[in-house]
Amino acid sequence: MCESVRAHKEGCRCHTGRVRGFIQPRILLLLVRKPAHGYELMDALGQGGDLLAPDPGLLYRTLRQFEEDGVVTSAWDTEGAGPARRVYQITSAGREYLDSWVASIRQTRERLDGFVAEYEAAIHDRQRSEQT
Repeated sequence: MCESVRAHKEGCRCHTGRVRGFIQPRILLLLVRKPAHGYELMDALGQGGDLLAPDPGLLYRTLRQFEEDGVVTSAWDTEGAGPARRVYQITSAGREYLDSWVASIRQTRERLDGFVAEYEAAIHDRQRSEQT
């Protein structure tokens, strides 16, 4: 499939490295560690190893939605040089939401591990049958 996609000069979607919607638990995990303003979050998300930083619009839309849902709170920080910055902090509801994300990720990981095990068994069986 990837070869035919490349032949038509389209992007391959097989190995994007991204998990749809994964920015939410990443933001919450960062906020569990310490309150932060948007620029700090953007920088930390960009340093997440193999994860790519989201566009700022997505980050701020997510933070606004989190605030509307009571998952985070924010306050203006006017101390220091430069413009005021909105600092975000996770709430107890946000911690519960993060807990549910982790439970879901664990479940998904178990299903993926099962799939990989099935795949490896099928490949092994096929190779064995081809050798006989």
